Amino acid sequence: MNDALKRDEVTAGAPETFVEQTLYEVRKKIYPRAVTGWFAGWRWGLVWFTQFLYYGAPWFTWNERQAVLFDLGARKFYILGVVFWPQDFIYLAVLLVVSALSLFLFTAVAGRLFCGYACPQTVYTEIFLWIEKVVEGNRNRRIILDRQSLSGGKFVRKAVKHALWAAVALWTGYTFVGYFTPIRDLWAEAAALALGPWEVFWILFYGFATYGNAGWMREQVCKYMCPYARFQSAMFDRDTMVITYDPNRGEPRGGRSRAADSKAVGLGDCVDCGICVQVCPTGIDIRDGLQYECIGCAACIDGCNQVMDRMGYPRSLIRYSTTNAMAAGWTLPQMVRRAFRPRVLVYTAILWGIIIAASVSLYLRVPLKVDVIRDRTSLSREVEGGMFENIYRLQMMNTEEVPHRYQISAVGLPGLQVAGESFIEVPAATAIMVPMRLRIAAGEASPGSHRIEFLVHALDSEHITAREKSVFLVR
Repeated sequence: MNDALKRDEVTAGAPETFVEQTLYEVRKKIYPRAVTGWFAGWRWGLVWFTQFLYYGAPWFTWNERQAVLFDLGARKFYILGVVFWPQDFIYLAVLLVVSALSLFLFTAVAGRLFCGYACPQTVYTEIFLWIEKVVEGNRNRRIILDRQSLSGGKFVRKAVKHALWAAVALWTGYTFVGYFTPIRDLWAEAAALALGPWEVFWILFYGFATYGNAGWMREQVCKYMCPYARFQSAMFDRDTMVITYDPNRGEPRGGRSRAADSKAVGLGDCVDCGICVQVCPTGIDIRDGLQYECIGCAACIDGCNQVMDRMGYPRSLIRYSTTNAMAAGWTLPQMVRRAFRPRVLVYTAILWGIIIAASVSLYLRVPLKVDVIRDRTSLSREVEGGMFENIYRLQMMNTEEVPHRYQISAVGLPGLQVAGESFIEVPAATAIMVPMRLRIAAGEASPGSHRIEFLVHALDSEHITAREKSVFLVR
């Protein structure tokens, strides 16, 4: 049921009454007003930057292949000049840890910076709102257009807007798939109408998600679907910079002419114009205090500053500040000093420690991986010349994008030798399985199991070496 009946408290002798109360509020469409200013410039700068990376990265080439490609079929992830294999899963874990710690750090210092400037939901909502503004006009015209009955002009405008939305959404889905299927091959397949079923599914799925989230749901994603809005309060403290309204300066609010002296009429600097609400993408009134719906985009700061400029009042009636700074009247330097508190320093130290350790590990990573597998069908056998022989399979993985020639040897027992070819060439970014036979003369070792090591080193690079332990059985 959409509605519930709530029983009012009944006074003695009075008849029972029932009040109908809705369980949820029906969504009212928000028409954000366009705003310009310093923070709007930063927001659009990040829109351009993030989309240049997202749409452009698959088209760049590196070593004659796509610069960023996650080849799930071949189990290889190409990122610029580095090739990651399933054995490098630890680096993905490190990336997730770094992302989480970065979120904690930025939130502790300055609130929802990611949400307001770089979150995909915010970025694509900005793009879709810009398309809506170009096609349907400014905020007032969009409101009037939606209230009009359907006509030919209204139908054309709506059709053009949704067609442009769909085009951006499909191109976004196509680019997403291009990170997993070489994007130039994907383009040729799309032109020939030869896309595979999974490629079609993910293009349409990702495109539909972009179209629905950025075009229709918008602030509903931030308010009800995103978990970050719910647990952000656990990451804030009284020294976290958030967007705040200064009631000491702004109240009591009220309208007045530009020529009026606000002190003479007993009013604060807030002229109650509602611009801060009109520009807000989630439709909140920041003058009511910090709310979980606030995504920290600072559109209200830009809007309020424009009004203050027109009225001839000082800027920053709405500004970035902290709870302690507002209560104590701190200056900006005092507030910035409090940013370097123990919580932030600990986050920073851990974050940089992990980044430095991961960077050193990547720099020192040997581009050769060797796994030794014993041949269980023939553990140990006697061959010609009174020799004992063990058979192994070496899985050799060359993680560099250049071929290498390797020499294989074994140590651990006197007289241990490689039977057959000991020089192996492995193509670039390839894993091969190499059968390997080791022999030892009878009497050189006592019966039983003996620990040995395979040594593999590249003939064209001294620093590329690998050692792998195994055992040699003597009967």
